[in-house]
Amino acid sequence: MRGATVTVKHNTLFRWLPLILAAVIVSAGVPVKGSAGSSSPGVPDVVTADIQLGIQKHIDEQVRLGGGYMRLPFKDRELLVKLVKIHTEYLANLGPRRHFACVDLADVSGDVYDVDFFLEGDPGSMIVTETIVHKINGQPYYAWEQKPDKSWHRIPIERASDEHFGVKRDRDSFEFKYWAKLPGMTTPARMWLPLPETDRFQSVEIISFQVPGKQRMVQDGKYGNRVLVLDLTPADSGKTIDIRYAVRRVEKAAYEAPKPADLYLKPNKLVPITDEFKTTAREVTKGKKSDLVRARALYDHVIDRMRYIKFGDGWGKGNAVYACNILTGNCTDYHAYFIALARAINIPARFAIGAAIPSGRNEGGISGYHCWVEFYADGKWWPVDISEADKYSALSTYYFGRHPANRFEFSRGRDIVVDPLPASGPINFLAYPVLEVGGKPVKADVSFSFKRTAKH
Repeated sequence: MRGATVTVKHNTLFRWLPLILAAVIVSAGVPVKGSAGSSSPGVPDVVTADIQLGIQKHIDEQVRLGGGYMRLPFKDRELLVKLVKIHTEYLANLGPRRHFACVDLADVSGDVYDVDFFLEGDPGSMIVTETIVHKINGQPYYAWEQKPDKSWHRIPIERASDEHFGVKRDRDSFEFKYWAKLPGMTTPARMWLPLPETDRFQSVEIISFQVPGKQRMVQDGKYGNRVLVLDLTPADSGKTIDIRYAVRRVEKAAYEAPKPADLYLKPNKLVPITDEFKTTAREVTKGKKSDLVRARALYDHVIDRMRYIKFGDGWGKGNAVYACNILTGNCTDYHAYFIALARAINIPARFAIGAAIPSGRNEGGISGYHCWVEFYADGKWWPVDISEADKYSALSTYYFGRHPANRFEFSRGRDIVVDPLPASGPINFLAYPVLEVGGKPVKADVSFSFKRTAKH
């Protein structure tokens, strides 16, 4: 996130939060403040950009002192790491001159560590007082729990519940904010955004709709997605998209449905059905009779083979060949690999994407999109989430056959075709906006946030 507008936006979000793994993450527990600023006399106000600059300066200095790497003590060894990402959605002011940052750092071995940093000081002179490794390749070493006094505490993994690991059972209700900012543009542009719909598992109502440009709603003929198309001009430069939804969602378990069309057995551009996928799928499922049992074998195979690492080139595109060869990636890569294997042995499988709503807090920022998949067996669609199952092994059985209630589905399918079509061709998948300026792909700043509207 960049620019003054984003700083203001995050300040607004932090007023929502009692939030973030934060304050207090120390054993004694200190209440988390509800604002990124400070109201104490003589203490400067702090915005998230100040905290981002503080942690960036610390890491840069550590890399300089470490001869090109930050040297991070961990257990009985020293990791040599470099910066991958500062999670701007989790930057927090914990009180006067106390701050929190969450950062992804990649080790020379290729592993990615999620590290929590605690800082003290004023803007421009912050120092790091504590550094804690929270996750490796998406798998946590501890969880967070909020006490009645609004303080947060670390708890051992063995004491953690489903909700600590991102699962809300039964049902959930929340307001969801889909926000994007247009870049500077010197020629006409066009943007495609998902418009989530009501179905048997979610009820969706638009409660606020502020978008620039000329607007039209189109629908793709293959999956039935609604897509908002914006025709833009240079005069729209710097304007924002702000769409707010009221969502009610129920937990999804296996559900009966007619046998699907061959659409879900056919390849996609980045999910081909190759001889290699056929051979692997047959070997993994050898001796197994039913499609349900074979699908579970493929699910376990992907978990065993893949590591959740968002680092390097090629991840995040849902490329099944990349996932098979590199064996790392994010949710799109995990699920592309599974879909390719399932279709290779004639098990229908389909893709969907949206957002996972945090379970451990009731409002605030969301780190980005999340995707999931369903396969068809025994007259039912079976929901699975393999990347989450890999992160939280205790939930691997749950995620084979269920999606929790704290989800919001934006769109379904791959290679989405709409009219007008982007110059780049069918849309790979649709979560973040697709923006083309002068027919060339350009990224827009995007953020998601939520506020839970009922407790269940």
